[in-house]
This record gives sequence, C-alpha cells and structure tokens, in this order.
Amino acid sequence: MEIARAAAGLFVRQGLRATRAEDIAQAAGVAPRTFYRYFASKEEAIGPLYATGAQRWVEAVRATPAEVPVPRVLEDAVRHTLTPGLGVSVASWNWVRTLIRLAQADPALGRVWAEACQASERNLTEALAERLTAGQVRPAFDNVADRSRLAFAAAVASAAVRTAMESWAAGDGPAEGPQGPAELAVANLAALRDFPWTDLTSPGTP
Repeated sequence: MEIARAAAGLFVRQGLRATRAEDIAQAAGVAPRTFYRYFASKEEAIGPLYATGAQRWVEAVRATPAEVPVPRVLEDAVRHTLTPGLGVSVASWNWVRTLIRLAQADPALGRVWAEACQASERNLTEALAERLTAGQVRPAFDNVADRSRLAFAAAVASAAVRTAMESWAAGDGPAEGPQGPAELAVANLAALRDFPWTDLTSPGTP
C-alpha cells in the first residue's frame, strides 16, 4: 500500500505523464526492481487504492445489522463510505477527485479503475448473497434465475456508486451536500428500492 500511496501523491502533484515508475519507487523508498515485482506498470501501482476504496463500501454492507432491509443497507453503507470524515478524510477527497479524473482521461489507468469496480461488484454480490441467506437451511441461490437476479442487482448498485463518483469528480463541487458523491449515489440507488429482494430468499423452482 505504501507504493500505491506514493504513486497517488505523485500523480496528483505532477500528473500521470510526468511520473515514472522509478519516481514512484524512489518516493516509496524501494528499489525499482521491487516496484516491478508487484506492478507491471506505473498505472497498476494505484490499483490497491482504488480497490481499497471500493471494498470499503462492501465491508459497510456486511457490517450493517441483519434486520435492516437491503435498500436501506445499501444507502446507509454509501453514506458511511462516501461522506467526508467517515469513510475518507475530508482532505483526501481532493485526491479522490483527481485520481478518478485521471482514470477517465487515461486508458491504461481507466482499465485499473474498471478492474477495481468489477472486483467490488463481485464482492458485493457475495456480501448480498450471504446477507439474504443468513440462517437458511437451503443452499444459497441454488438456481440460475436467483443467481442472475442477484448479480443484476449488485451490478446496478455498483453502477449507482461508480457513476455518482465519476459525475462528482467531473465537476468542482464540494464532497458534501446534495451534489456530493454520497447523496448522488443514494439518489441513484433509488432504482433498486422496488427490487424484489425477498423473492430471492423464498424457495423457488430450480
């Protein structure tokens, strides 16, 4: 993670093009060969930070009490993760904006961002499956239709958060308030408020 933080600092301060892998290694206090042991390119070095941010939301979903309805779980997790001072410090949000902008402008960094978002979507699917089948005797999502609907819902939820982050990062507004990433994501999640979550936990026909 130290290498990832060093990469982020250099990308934010001097830009992606002006930063070499060797510069990142030096800033992190490691040899270039150590850098390349973990990362194939300078763009990949930022991957752990993208992944950590995405995973923080999934962990908030897992940590919410079992009795809370899923739509509320997703919204509460978003607010916990994306409200400055809770999930990420207030000062870090300028870095977050810059790193997302860089990902949208550079194809190589964009792939790293996309991979982190895809991994988060898979993890969210698992977290929701665990939540919806907790305490049940029947196998979790033992038919294709249920698995497909759960994966669809997780994809929509993940897209709601990703697009909120990207929309916020494209502007210059504050990270708090109705145009901040948390409230934008909550508004996007409204698309899932009527999703039939309880149908997924009822015995169905394989």
